[in-house]
Amino acid sequence: MSNHAAVPFLRRKSTVLAGAVGAVAALGAGVTLSNVFAAAPATPAAKTAPKVVLPTANATFDYQIGGGYTPAKGVTAVSRDRSAKPVKGLYNVCYINAFQAQPDALSWWQKNHPDLILRGKDKRPVVDEDWNEALLDTSTADKRTRLAKVVGEWVDGCAKSGFQAVEPDNLDSYERSGGLLTKAHNAAFAKLLAARAHAAGLAVGQKNTVDMLSDRTKIGFDFAVAEECGEYNECGDYAKAYANRVFVIEYQDGGFARACAGFGAKLGIVQRDLDVAPRGSGDYVFRTC
Repeated sequence: MSNHAAVPFLRRKSTVLAGAVGAVAALGAGVTLSNVFAAAPATPAAKTAPKVVLPTANATFDYQIGGGYTPAKGVTAVSRDRSAKPVKGLYNVCYINAFQAQPDALSWWQKNHPDLILRGKDKRPVVDEDWNEALLDTSTADKRTRLAKVVGEWVDGCAKSGFQAVEPDNLDSYERSGGLLTKAHNAAFAKLLAARAHAAGLAVGQKNTVDMLSDRTKIGFDFAVAEECGEYNECGDYAKAYANRVFVIEYQDGGFARACAGFGAKLGIVQRDLDVAPRGSGDYVFRTC
């Protein structure tokens, strides 16, 4: 059994390693969603743009961001960290921690881009205390552009490795920013990343954050990766918005049961242990509907 009972319910998961470096396009200023999208310049189209392949609905899915392993028989889609290799013959989603800094990467950010770390009045980094991750500062067009240069190279790396899609995590970091970031700031940055991914031939998954569903088309999201939508009764919202192109990860037994009962025949639903540990670990959990 998993160790779910010992851990508080969480709306998101991010435990994998991250690195650095990159290059991408700019975005005009704006602090509301309407003027952010109105001001955003189009990314120049490549002469021969790679084809973006969308995931299928009701795929048998495995969430392997904590470490790759041979997928179980019947699995047709998998999400792995950007440092891992995709699985030949499956639909592969590349995990990127796009809106926060992994704990072991903070020193790199501090050294190379100290002003891209969100800081409070005390000048100290604003930290997501659940995962000890410093938030990245998406509050201005200039910072979003510079962040997109770093994260954009990670996106390109996913495409080069052979992934078909990317999931930029922590889209909801503004909720943990103490009011320093807004939904509009993160939507604007997500739009830059979506354009970069599409230019590289990757589909882009909306990672959690039902509050962003109404803006999905303007941002450029193609599908969703929803953690604990069964736990929070949100699976239907994602399913309707993305025509069932939704990968669901549940960590609690009750949430998994509800997700399967309501959407087991429509969505790709998996139950994993909270640390998404590789097979062979004592806490490893993998169940599908």
